[in-house]
This record gives sequence, structure tokens and C-alpha cells, in this order.
Amino acid sequence: MDNRFATAFVIACVLSLISTIYMAASIGTDFWYEYRSPVQENSSDLNKSIWDEFISDEADEKTYNDALFRYNGTVGLWRRCITIPKNMHWYSPPERTESFDVVTKCVSFTLTEQFMEKFVDPGNHNSGIDLLRTCLCTLGSVSCYVAGIELLHQKLELPDNVSGEFGWSFCLACVSAPLQFMASALFIWAAHTNRKEYTLMKAYRVA
Repeated sequence: MDNRFATAFVIACVLSLISTIYMAASIGTDFWYEYRSPVQENSSDLNKSIWDEFISDEADEKTYNDALFRYNGTVGLWRRCITIPKNMHWYSPPERTESFDVVTKCVSFTLTEQFMEKFVDPGNHNSGIDLLRTCLCTLGSVSCYVAGIELLHQKLELPDNVSGEFGWSFCLACVSAPLQFMASALFIWAAHTNRKEYTLMKAYRVA
């Protein structure tokens, strides 16, 4: 076996393994996109209402995005999460403090939500279906995910005091893709080189 073939094969296997680990970690975590918002009050009827709507099976796109904007939300391929006060005193608010314990709560996207219709005016079912955003579901590729986020923010702008950015899960997916391409290229090159040398060796033996 040619040393070049063996070296290329080993490197391709290592790159493929790293890419697989990165992609698995990316798909299994909830930090594809993150929102940063001011700390909310420890308790209020409004907070409870938003939380109830966020976990509802009937939550539409605008409903759960409003909660994501307000409560430092994160969005993955399979779940959406918000950070809320750990102890919810909904009806008797304690005195406001500088900080308080918070906990992250997540809700899984149902299969229906993965392919649900997106509307021209998010939350307004009478505004007509936005065909472009409906086709870009979160089960798509990394590029489709980026396009989906950008198109959503064109329709549903972030509040003035809220910022958003792609999270580390998304970064892992971005790193995984070129590693996989490199591994594939090395596998193809190694296979081509090995086949060529085998052909030359066979021709030499026949001669």
C-alpha cells in the first residue's frame, strides 16, 4: 500500500469522525440562535400569560417568538427554550431585587410545528401564507436555517432592547460541513490513487 494512500485515508477518517461528533453535538443542542434581552421582573400576571402561551400546543410563530424575545430565548432544531425565574410568585410579587435565581425551560417542536405554515404577518392567520418562509423549515440545511431566521426577522422585528445572534450549536454545524467535504475529497483521492496503482501493477504483471 502506498504511503500517500494510507496517510490520506487516516486523515480522512479523523476528519470524518470529528465532523460527525460536531454535527451530532450541534443537532442535539438548543443554541442555534440566541436572543439577549433585559432581565424581567420576578413575577407578574403578564409573565404567567406569556409562559402559558409559550408551552401551549396551539402556540403560533408570533406567540412563542415574543416569549423568546422577552426571556433570553434560544432556538434549536428540535426545541425552543426561555429563561424564567425559578420561583414563580405569580399573584403576589416579591420586592424587586437586583438578581434572582432563574431556570431554563424548553418546549419541543412538534412534527406539525416543524412544517407549519408561516404567515406574511406572523400571528395574523388572515394575512396569507408566506410561501418562501413556509418552505424553509427548521429541518432544512444550515443555509436554509440562516435564511429562515433572516426572513423571520424581516417580518417580526426584534424589540429595540433585544439582540440576537447565532449560537455555538450553529457554529459547530458550520465547522462540521467543510470538515466533511475535506474528508470526502481525501477519500475520493485515496480511492482513485489506489485504483490507479492497482491497474498499473496488474498491467506490469501481465507484461
